[in-house]
Amino acid sequence: MEHPAVDALAAELAQRGWVSDLWLHGSLATGDHRPGVSDIDLVAITTRPLDASRLREVDRVHRRLDATWPGSALGCAYVDGSRLDDLRVEHPTWTHGRLVERRLSSMVRAELLDIGRPLLGRDPAALLAPMSRDDIKAAVREELTGYWSWAVRRPWLFLDSRHADLALVSMARARTTIATGTLMTKTEALAQVRAPARVVDGLRRRRTAGSRRTPIAPLLAHHAWHDTRRTIGEHGRPG
Repeated sequence: MEHPAVDALAAELAQRGWVSDLWLHGSLATGDHRPGVSDIDLVAITTRPLDASRLREVDRVHRRLDATWPGSALGCAYVDGSRLDDLRVEHPTWTHGRLVERRLSSMVRAELLDIGRPLLGRDPAALLAPMSRDDIKAAVREELTGYWSWAVRRPWLFLDSRHADLALVSMARARTTIATGTLMTKTEALAQVRAPARVVDGLRRRRTAGSRRTPIAPLLAHHAWHDTRRTIGEHGRPG
């Protein structure tokens, strides 16, 4: 599956001597992308840290692409290649209309090694350290005890149907990966979601139709929050 915004970003970055590699991961790389629902996830490897001038350049490029393809949810992390192995370092990342600083998490690294596609330069496996099944399981636990533990302490976040949908699917994926050491797509995870049938049916419809609204938001929020809390309790620590 391709997207013109991805092609345009690859063409822009190919002209810049400070980008050596560009990798696509996430749902667009697996063919599981749903327009209007799914984000587009990329990682660019840079030959040096980005100074203020290049950060402004990145900002201009992404604002232009977002205006050209509104709703594409194109995101890209700009990772200094010399610090790629340092899991603690935060890197400039364009996401949902702004530049922020984020780590390249172990979970993203596992996904890049599993399904990452090179759009420029080398394959992810040429630069990233290999990960065993135990490493992948540990990466999932890191997500559970990191972001999701933060989110579950803020129940109101789950009143947003998009966040609630993401939680239910992420918990299903997390449980499968911790059990098997393998990754699965969001669509594959629907069969493993722990919620009543009408909640799962609504989730499936929103992924298919690209609609983020739901008439049963309180019920959805209730099940998403409780499933997240339970999954963290069951799997958030090494077994």
